[in-house]
Amino acid sequence: MPNFAAVMKEEIRRLARSEIRAHLRGLRRIVAQHRRDLASLKRLAPRLEKSVAFLEGQERSRVAEPQVSAKAAEKARFSAKWLRAHRERIRLSAEQYARLVGVSGLSIYNWELGKAKPRKEKLAALFAVRGIGRRDALKRLELIGPGKKAVARKARKTRRKGGRRRKAARRK
Repeated sequence: MPNFAAVMKEEIRRLARSEIRAHLRGLRRIVAQHRRDLASLKRLAPRLEKSVAFLEGQERSRVAEPQVSAKAAEKARFSAKWLRAHRERIRLSAEQYARLVGVSGLSIYNWELGKAKPRKEKLAALFAVRGIGRRDALKRLELIGPGKKAVARKARKTRRKGGRRRKAARRK
């Protein structure tokens, strides 16, 4: 009898192995296909990122330069009171509004106070910004990116941190 049990066990093992091999062949094919798909997606991702970056750059430059016809720009009149009212209505700081128009924050303050008047090209930019609301203004600001002051501030912070670390290391 022990011989019969050993033969049965061996036959069951053989049948189980052949069953497992049959299932694994299908799985191996599927896994190989998934790997090929992943490899193609990995090759595609950098190209897509590059094209998105290019399109974002184009959109930034398009948004940064206000779209106004020459005729409309010539008819535009400047009002310091209106400028301040519009900036406050869309709840933007002078710096943010300046980035929309393409000037410095100080220029916006001087224009609002009546100390200075914008040149024709900047008047055209103001004319282009006058019709937008807060939501559009924030979208444009996001596309334009951080202002020069924000970039400089960030650079200063990183310099300071590095300096503090170096001093602390020297003390030890």
